[in-house]
Amino acid sequence: MRLLHISMTARDAAALSGFYCKALGFVERRPATRLVGAAVSRGNGLPGVGLTAIWLCLPDDPGPFLEIMEFDRTVERSLPAVNEPGYAHLAFAVPDLSQAIARILKCGGSSQGEVTDLGSPGRPHRIIYMRDPEGNLLELEQMASGDEGD
Repeated sequence: MRLLHISMTARDAAALSGFYCKALGFVERRPATRLVGAAVSRGNGLPGVGLTAIWLCLPDDPGPFLEIMEFDRTVERSLPAVNEPGYAHLAFAVPDLSQAIARILKCGGSSQGEVTDLGSPGRPHRIIYMRDPEGNLLELEQMASGDEGD
């Protein structure tokens, strides 16, 4: 078994996909694809509701891809809280935290918290929580050279 993809529902899939490409370096794995009909409704349990899905991946990363879906009808909700049960955030290891923060802010994202060092003397591990333009939580981590993201 392996993790295939992570999916998020967007109000505007094209705009949110653009954010992930510009701010975090994703590339399109599969362009916007319209899915509608009885088979789709049976699969997602939403009668008569179609969707558009865009698949993104990080270059040279064989890991799970990011699927961004826009449904014909969505249900509004408040912004997810960091400590809310359920899906929490997407986490990214970045080589330069300051540059990544600047790109996210420039592309329409926002800060959720402040840069914090969770490492030890001589082994910094800097993190920050941010939000994409639709309010989804992101965690950015810059680890000491040679450390792996978990």
